[in-house]
Amino acid sequence: MPTPFTGPAGEHYVLYRLIQKEYVAGLAPANAPNSDIIVTNIEGTKAAAVQVKTRRPLGVGDDWVMKKKHESLEGERMFYCFVDLKEDQTQTPDVYIIPSKTVAEILRETHKAWLSVPGKGGKARNDHDMRRLGPDYSKSNMTDELRKRYGNGWMEKYKENWSILGLD
Repeated sequence: MPTPFTGPAGEHYVLYRLIQKEYVAGLAPANAPNSDIIVTNIEGTKAAAVQVKTRRPLGVGDDWVMKKKHESLEGERMFYCFVDLKEDQTQTPDVYIIPSKTVAEILRETHKAWLSVPGKGGKARNDHDMRRLGPDYSKSNMTDELRKRYGNGWMEKYKENWSILGLD
């Protein structure tokens, strides 16, 4: 799948899953700054904003690429859906539903830890706008605490856990 279509594929897949679960959902207006999908329960009494991040196998890692701004996007009713498109397109994608506050915290902690560890040749790393959310920090240049807390499997409790949206 060409790169320009990866994001929209993830958004439409999440939209499909939400409607399949009998929620009222629609794409946010184009270029909405912090949400891709707006969703409510069938009664319209509970709502959530969803930002979708999609990855596909590229051979460069298992992370979702994010930006510095995501370190501070924390809304009580804002969530991320991290979509993992499979290399084998006959396989069903995985979706991890994570509250924005959790994502912001992880991005802040892991980026700070990454900056604190020298890069190639022992040189200090240069800060930049890119951030990465990954499913396994156990083998990365993180503190022991972060490697333990965000090691392989830390995302499993969020996999297909649509109840996190709090719409039921």
